[in-house]
Amino acid sequence: MGFEEMWAALLPVGRDAATGGYDRFVWTPSELECRAWFLDEARARSLEVESDGNGNLFAWWYPADGRRDGAVLTGSHLDSVPGGGAFDGPLGVVSAFAAIDLLRARGVEPTRPLGVAAFAEEEGARFGIACLGSRLLSGAIDPARARALTDGAGRTFAEVAAENGVDPAGIGRDDDLLSRVGCYVELHVEQGRALAPETPVGVASAIVPHGRWRLDFTGEGNHAGTTRLIDRRDPMLPFASTVLAARAAAERHDSVATVGKVKVVPGGVNAIPSAVAAWLDSRGPDERAVRATVSDVLEHARAAGAGHGVAVELTEESYTEVVDFNLGLRDRVVKALGGAPVLPTGAGHDAGVLSAVIPTAMLFVRNPTGVSHAPAEHAETPDCLAGVEALAAVLADLVRG
Repeated sequence: MGFEEMWAALLPVGRDAATGGYDRFVWTPSELECRAWFLDEARARSLEVESDGNGNLFAWWYPADGRRDGAVLTGSHLDSVPGGGAFDGPLGVVSAFAAIDLLRARGVEPTRPLGVAAFAEEEGARFGIACLGSRLLSGAIDPARARALTDGAGRTFAEVAAENGVDPAGIGRDDDLLSRVGCYVELHVEQGRALAPETPVGVASAIVPHGRWRLDFTGEGNHAGTTRLIDRRDPMLPFASTVLAARAAAERHDSVATVGKVKVVPGGVNAIPSAVAAWLDSRGPDERAVRATVSDVLEHARAAGAGHGVAVELTEESYTEVVDFNLGLRDRVVKALGGAPVLPTGAGHDAGVLSAVIPTAMLFVRNPTGVSHAPAEHAETPDCLAGVEALAAVLADLVRG
């Protein structure tokens, strides 16, 4: 089955017919269907399937001599943000299988293992930590903290993992698996519109610093009709002010800041909220810019809260420092492509997390809309096929060298 057939088979899974957006959250029915698709495609190619202790999936093509070390790993993820696009994540997995088909059709015999990965909970849409599967694999997050993470229904990661065949006691860094991987190359749809009209494929230079913070505004719940304005401790007011302050802080520090998720307790139309939880995403050219932005947001939130009798607390849920992709691997990728534009990205990826423990590189396929994490996310089929060709060229070079 070629790229277009695989893509067509995966396209309907988890799609909202009304909006065109995707809801594929880890270990929900739609994401489990994506996992089943992954296993079917791996077995159709006689690849050896492996699942680590963190919910990540791997499909291996081993060389004729049975070598297990020095593997070249590719792939991406299958989960989505709420209402996300079709391409973010799945494009890299489908392209990986299609690239293997090309290598085999061209008679390439690898001297190093070649693996396709589907990392779990990359978007963090269910348990709140982005790239959770690769963070656990690489030891970038404490397993005890991961086990205690909860979803919107209050269910823990440990509980849901156990229901899906993953032993919560065994999650965490996998030194055996990491020792077998020589490098990781991830293909991804471009998230933005930096590639020139005549250039379908680019190579990543770096990922800018980025993180997520939770702001908790705690006031006093009360009746919306009988409580005088002067008697209220309404957390919604300092929260609303803080959203605007985040934009202003980002402008001051040449960064970006987004409040894209909020939880209001109790959430009644005729009740003054007792608490508001809001999640802040901030990214910037360097750590100073990001930290300064978050600091300004917190300072404003606490001052605004004090004016309304509302307490404010900040919790850092995740932070990733600037990732400069391995220069030697990046140059080798560019050379294998006969030259390609090199550009940074403001989006986080499993490749960025794994770069702390193994050499990593990334390819980007042009996105003509410039939209990502939304239904308008797109890549033209000829560009996707060019991405498969590019990935195959890179993998052919790496598995024989």
